[in-house]
Amino acid sequence: MRFHKLQNVQIALNYLKHRQVKLVNIRNDDIADGNPKLTLGLIWTIILHFQISDIQVTGQSEDMTAKEKLLLWSQRMVEDYQGLRCDNFTTSWRDGRLFNAIIHRHRPMLIDMSRVYRQSNLENLDQAFTVAERDLGVTRLLDPE
Repeated sequence: MRFHKLQNVQIALNYLKHRQVKLVNIRNDDIADGNPKLTLGLIWTIILHFQISDIQVTGQSEDMTAKEKLLLWSQRMVEDYQGLRCDNFTTSWRDGRLFNAIIHRHRPMLIDMSRVYRQSNLENLDQAFTVAERDLGVTRLLDPE
């Protein structure tokens, strides 16, 4: 019944509030009614709080947000790669080089970085997503296009 769904979702939301997860404009009826935008926002908030916020990066300050920590981690992963900079989570990733560099950092035999510098954006993205799925077990959630 709808009443039970609302009550169950409210219990979950109360637990998240108790764990100090910031919930902005998310009500139990939004989730129970299947509002995709708010549901995906809630999922991302949970991921940020319970996964990304645990990232520890050398040089981080105590007041950094989870997003800032993830950006700092990304910057540290690619700092030794010529011509690569990670300034943000949008334009810095569009050419696929950062994805390939992070894979290369952890498993150098999987990626030929000299080839990455010569390939097109589309080829780099396809290569990174294919290698991540095939060799690292990371589900392909994005299409290079």
